[in-house]
Amino acid sequence: MKSIDNQAERPTVLIVDDTPENLMLMNALLSDHYRTKVANHGERALQIAAQLPPPQLILLDVMMPGIDGYEVCRRLKADPATAQIPVIFLTASTDSQDQQRAFDVGAVDFISKPVSAPVVLARVRTHVELKTSRDELSNRYRTLEEEVARRTREVMAIQDVTIRVIGSLAETRDNETGNHIRRTQNYVRLLAVRLSAHPRFTATLTPEVIESLYKSAPLHDIGKVGIPDHILLKPEKLTPEEFEIMKTHTILGREAIERAEIELGFEVGFLRFAKEIALSHQEKWDGSGYPEGLAGEAIPLSARLMALADVYDALISKRVYKPAFSHEESLSLMAKGRGSHFDPEVYDAFLDVADEFRKIAQQFADH
Repeated sequence: MKSIDNQAERPTVLIVDDTPENLMLMNALLSDHYRTKVANHGERALQIAAQLPPPQLILLDVMMPGIDGYEVCRRLKADPATAQIPVIFLTASTDSQDQQRAFDVGAVDFISKPVSAPVVLARVRTHVELKTSRDELSNRYRTLEEEVARRTREVMAIQDVTIRVIGSLAETRDNETGNHIRRTQNYVRLLAVRLSAHPRFTATLTPEVIESLYKSAPLHDIGKVGIPDHILLKPEKLTPEEFEIMKTHTILGREAIERAEIELGFEVGFLRFAKEIALSHQEKWDGSGYPEGLAGEAIPLSARLMALADVYDALISKRVYKPAFSHEESLSLMAKGRGSHFDPEVYDAFLDVADEFRKIAQQFADH
């Protein structure tokens, strides 16, 4: 076997035996090829194995005073810090049951005493090389996982920023602010979290769904980019004909997202909620909304959440056609919409977290 000249680069082998002669013999046999450490009892072996860096291999005597080799091996395998260190038992026993017991407690091999130098060197080399290969693969896998996680974070960040920018463009055309987007998406998440405690919605509003709703909310008015300025920015009340055109922003929004998916060549999971919200956030519980006149639970839950969030934010915000109402005034006005404009259960969830709505409004207030 070719020896490694640089001592620091050599793999470390821990030799555990209560007999000094055996320690000297094994140390002399291995020291030309490995860094060696020795322990003359089980407790000392456990202490050395726990030190950093850990040994690449342990040669472990079975019969020792105090704790025997089997117990030492059990403890090594029970500790995550040492569980991956391969253990070769050194034993004078040729009993197949003892050999089976060695494997049962986690040994990778056993060598019978009296030892044969070629056998020891061959077995040690094999298991050290296997351990080195496993460590390299584990390190590569960990590095790959970290790289995947890093790139995933980057993709998600780019995705979030892109959605927010696109949503902000729509809001800017409507003389609203990007803070409207921040407020409404936080309202939606708050409502969804509160409603997820309700037995009827627990299975639907999972943490993953709630996160998707949060990401989707900024696209609720994306269709406004398709509404002519003379209608979108008109400070007076719209004529019936103009209002019919304004209503189409819901359909335009859904179609814009669908076209984006067609360009991608596949459907994006969270955009399912974006399409629902864009199309149906102006629907009303009693069926008097638009564009499809949906009623009750025919309106997607995502859109029912957005409907309430959007109305609350419109009430507390100043517009060219109205002043900003106070939080209390907004609550009073919205109470009339329970069961007509709003899903009663969504509205009740809103009441439970109304103070949190106020805090979100203050945190992302327009300046």
